[in-house]
Amino acid sequence: MKWIEIITLRSHVNIQESLICELLKPVAEDKERNGLISMKIYRNPWVDTDMSVHLHWESARVEQQGSAMGLRLAQTLKEFGLVNHSAWVEEKGEVRDLRAWI
Repeated sequence: MKWIEIITLRSHVNIQESLICELLKPVAEDKERNGLISMKIYRNPWVDTDMSVHLHWESARVEQQGSAMGLRLAQTLKEFGLVNHSAWVEEKGEVRDLRAWI
């Protein structure tokens, strides 16, 4: 099953991209990343102290509290501000054309 883990940070300071890369380096090098497809970083275009890390997974099941990697990353980011950690499972079924709903 495909799922995404989202770790969102609302920081009290603007975190530079170089620091983000440094924080994510141990996570990216983690040997226990079974099923990790990709990791992407997003910034809020209006609030430059907000960022979101998306871990894209494909695995047989979704961990109850999130992956070990996601939990470690969320814990690391907590020293910079408020963190929200959630997981979402990709919906199966027919993909609809959005224009049909309008």
